[in-house]
Amino acid sequence: MTDLQYKRNFCITAHIDHGKSTLADRLIQKAKIIEERQMRSQILDSMDIERERGITIKSQAVTIPYRAKDGHDYELNFVDTPGHVDFSYEVSRAIASCEGALLLIDATQGVESQTVSNLYLAMEHNLTVVPVINKIDLASADVESVKKQIEHDLGLEARDAQLVSAKTGQGIDELLEAIVTKFPPPHGDAAAPLQALIFDCHYDEYRGVIVHIRIMEGRVKPGDIIRLMSSNTDYKVEQTGVFKIKYEETEALEAGDVGYIIAGIKTVSDVHVGDTVTFAANPAAAPLPGFKDVKPVVFSSIYPIDSNDYEELKEAMEKLKLNDASLVYEKDSSLALGNGFRCGFLGLLHLEIIQERLERDFNQAVIFTAPSVKYKVKTPGREELFVDNPADYPEGKIEASQEPFIKASIITPAEYIGPIMELCRIKRGLQSNMQYLDEKRVELTYEMPLAEVLFDFYDKLKSYSRGYASFDYEVTGYRPTDLIKIDILINSKPVDALAQLCYRPSATERARTVCERLKGEIARQQFKVAIQGAVGGQIIARETVNPVRKDVLAKCYGGDVTRKRKLLEKQKAGKKRMLMAGNVELPQSAFLAVLKEKNDG
Repeated sequence: MTDLQYKRNFCITAHIDHGKSTLADRLIQKAKIIEERQMRSQILDSMDIERERGITIKSQAVTIPYRAKDGHDYELNFVDTPGHVDFSYEVSRAIASCEGALLLIDATQGVESQTVSNLYLAMEHNLTVVPVINKIDLASADVESVKKQIEHDLGLEARDAQLVSAKTGQGIDELLEAIVTKFPPPHGDAAAPLQALIFDCHYDEYRGVIVHIRIMEGRVKPGDIIRLMSSNTDYKVEQTGVFKIKYEETEALEAGDVGYIIAGIKTVSDVHVGDTVTFAANPAAAPLPGFKDVKPVVFSSIYPIDSNDYEELKEAMEKLKLNDASLVYEKDSSLALGNGFRCGFLGLLHLEIIQERLERDFNQAVIFTAPSVKYKVKTPGREELFVDNPADYPEGKIEASQEPFIKASIITPAEYIGPIMELCRIKRGLQSNMQYLDEKRVELTYEMPLAEVLFDFYDKLKSYSRGYASFDYEVTGYRPTDLIKIDILINSKPVDALAQLCYRPSATERARTVCERLKGEIARQQFKVAIQGAVGGQIIARETVNPVRKDVLAKCYGGDVTRKRKLLEKQKAGKKRMLMAGNVELPQSAFLAVLKEKNDG
């Protein structure tokens, strides 16, 4: 085993698109732990969806060897983390298993909002932070300006910043030396009782749950009987090892190591991320401080397009849950769409990823209902309820309602301030701070309802700022709101899957938008179809799908007008009868159209 002083544990964190996965590729390539012909870009991003979108969703650990200039062989354990705000819980878990963090900053974009929040995360865990300026090979790179931002915005020493190009490999040797010299070695006693932190886990069809751990104290080897402290369950270790792209078995793992154990654990729900692993016979005195529980903030229902596929969808959800512990779901049913699941997500990107994985990895054709947040509602009986599903909204009088608020931080070039402030105002944002970071960039801080950010806020922010503005948020708590439920009626019959919870002043506009979109999706019938938005008993929006008119006068060549009138009256009476018995079929595209935000030109 490598001596503790020759080990380094660190993670790579940054704002989205600043080059974390590409830097991880260069470090792996330099260490030659896989053959050159097997090397590909984003090697640690194992899911197709990660590679196509160019984003990291799951943080991935890897161990590489490195011979430093002092002649010693070092063992470097590092974790490549996601950059998107929806997956910041992955970052916090990765950080807890390290002593150091490389904070990557794009030389063309500079310090952005996620860069700042990742720095704070690292500081909370007392990590040594080394700033790295990436993409220095680009013509638009402005290294001097970024160095000033590192000093001014982050309060770090600019002279410590490493200059690299993850794409070309420039500066990688100097970065590896900096990792060895600037990051502290892990500490721990291999002879002490076992204390290991679970920072991730995933499911393997053949081996059960593979648990990713960081050993703080002690030593674990195959044959040991371990105990998971939160559930108090015991398992026998079958295999220990480290991550070298593929799993590499080792004789044991000891204090300071990052690796995995396989212990015949059947389901991921038996393992809690943040839990402590110890020995059953000689347990540690106390568990390690874990992580905050992941709390979903966006809720939506999933239904199979064909209700006969419910069992298949159920199986797919169970499999998906095995590799995504942050997905929360329960059974749900709808009159319009049959049986399905009510799910909780960490954000809209998380929802999109789950939808895409269900469709691609499990061949499920599914419908998602309009996303919602969790509201607090007080009824006259003084009972306080949490409501995230319009179907659970208590009918009748509501005494008070509250909605979740966020603190949003937006960093933007100064010339786009006007449109962005107007966008935040429309979204009911209250500006709490505005700070010029330098002569070109401004940080805006807003308090706004989470529900307003759900639909199109991020897209509009990017289009108004030509892609330069960056956005980060944290949920701060609940505030009073005026909440109502909008029912959508098709031919006077409510469609429960289209109902939405909404802020009262926005209700008419929201109902009108939904009705307009449905009008474009519902096929014309032989009778008039009324699409209405209603609050309580009051109709607040209406669209009409005009009937298809059969030409009953085609066979009348002249003659008396009464003959024509008679045929038209007969047609009219027939349509009335059809209307009484007429149920309108809603295509799948109608549900999808309601979810999509219309383009604003």
